[in-house]
Amino acid sequence: MINIIWFVLLASGIIVGAISGNIDAVTEAAISNAELAITISLGLIGVMALWLGIMKIAEESGLVSYMAKGLSLIIRPLFPEIPQGHPAMGAILMNFGANLLGLGNAATPLGIKAMKELQKLNPNKDTATNSMVMFLAINTSSLTIIPATVIAIRTSAGSANPTEIIGPTIIATTASTIAAIIAVKILQRVSRYRVRGGE
Repeated sequence: MINIIWFVLLASGIIVGAISGNIDAVTEAAISNAELAITISLGLIGVMALWLGIMKIAEESGLVSYMAKGLSLIIRPLFPEIPQGHPAMGAILMNFGANLLGLGNAATPLGIKAMKELQKLNPNKDTATNSMVMFLAINTSSLTIIPATVIAIRTSAGSANPTEIIGPTIIATTASTIAAIIAVKILQRVSRYRVRGGE
């Protein structure tokens, strides 16, 4: 679907440029922005390598696992349908721990694994359970302590203080996560969105 959206946007731009007689401007913009993308990407490599290296050390040293165990006391009440000791909870906790540390590369496969495990508990395979919706909402709001990617982009763009984004990011992602949890809890009580014959 994303591929189709991008194709439509690009095709629309080219068509409008051709109709309005600005096809040269479209070509120039495509070339200059392609060059800019490469410049930014190359600038990100060093910072991303540093942060991902630090995060990998945290993962290998067990820091992410310890964080996940600490999170379990907070997270468990949000997923009452998941049986104690089920692999889904472990994957969810590891995903949240990875997201907190900005380990996006590690968080993605853990998120997929969590959804697969939640699907095994799903009595209605074509309908998302409360736990699935809650996990998706929290994962999308993505509470983050170290926004490594944003720091890398700011560094690449020549920011004088690229890490100043950490405080606002913590505040913003905390607020978005709280809002996501509240929204899910409210909608779970609305009969229209309640799962029938399941959770």
